[in-house]
Amino acid sequence: MRILYGVQTTGRGHLTRARPMVAALKARGHDVQILFSGPPLDPEWLDPVFEPYTVRRGLTFVTRRGRISHLATMLQLRFGEMERDIYAFDTAGLDLIVTDYEPVTARIGWLRDIPCIGIGHLYAFSHPGVPVAGLNLFNRMVMKCFAPASIPLGLHWHHFGRPILPPTVSLDDFRRPANDGEHILVYMPFESVAEVVRTLNAVRGHRFRFYCRVGAPREEGNVELRPLNRKAFVADLIGSQGVIANTGFTFISEALHVGKKILTKPLTQQTEQESNALALERLGLGTVVRRLTAGAISDWADRPNPPPANYPDVLAAVADWIHQGRWQDVDELSESLWSRVSAPPD
Repeated sequence: MRILYGVQTTGRGHLTRARPMVAALKARGHDVQILFSGPPLDPEWLDPVFEPYTVRRGLTFVTRRGRISHLATMLQLRFGEMERDIYAFDTAGLDLIVTDYEPVTARIGWLRDIPCIGIGHLYAFSHPGVPVAGLNLFNRMVMKCFAPASIPLGLHWHHFGRPILPPTVSLDDFRRPANDGEHILVYMPFESVAEVVRTLNAVRGHRFRFYCRVGAPREEGNVELRPLNRKAFVADLIGSQGVIANTGFTFISEALHVGKKILTKPLTQQTEQESNALALERLGLGTVVRRLTAGAISDWADRPNPPPANYPDVLAAVADWIHQGRWQDVDELSESLWSRVSAPPD
């Protein structure tokens, strides 16, 4: 099949999931073309498997010090440009669209009546019973209309009695057994680096490895600042005492997969992260704070790590499911995958 695969570049979770998924589809003999949209691509995270690819502006949000800036977000939107990108795209010979919550490809599928499989965490929120926080009329419309898919595959840490899939952890990255090292891993891409470092410096008796936008590794007291690097980041997750993070879905899923305790601060006024925080609290999977403080970190840091979730190879199962053309049979796919989770949810 000829497949158009859309990837949203906000954060790193979409790229992390898309890399093995695209590789799996290509390995099964499919012709896969990639379209990226959102913030500028970080070359460190751009794998050769994505070639050939195109880049479009699409839609994204702007953050300021851990909060969504609605004004800045509105000022940078270019709806006319996105509409031109959608209508100008050549879909000749296209059999299928897969969108990792990417709006341009999703709308190409919708307008050209091409089957569109949506893979992503946010598709889970279309099901009743899934915890949702801060959902007003505006947020509800955004979640429904941002990247519409005719065949949505929602992902979550629990199925909530619905045809939702487990998280898509790239198992090739986690072949090494986890161990409790000497550092706590920190990844808070939406926060001020200086403010996070000041808070961590006030925590006695612990060392932190903080991945953020720095040009080269350096140390500030008990904090090691590291530039973004996927391979090193995964190794430091596997060997960490626990993780401190914003409440993005992919990284939290990886931490749960290898059995690391979680302290998380959701991005304020961002419905997905606020909802993730609510789900973590209800499921007893993490500690949620609204403000990162030295006291909160100290109270949390001495807790034991939970058992690993050991999620199955969801990406390979979905690639097989797509390859076999079983696009409407989501219930069976969901049941099969949850049956393979080490500690399946009730």
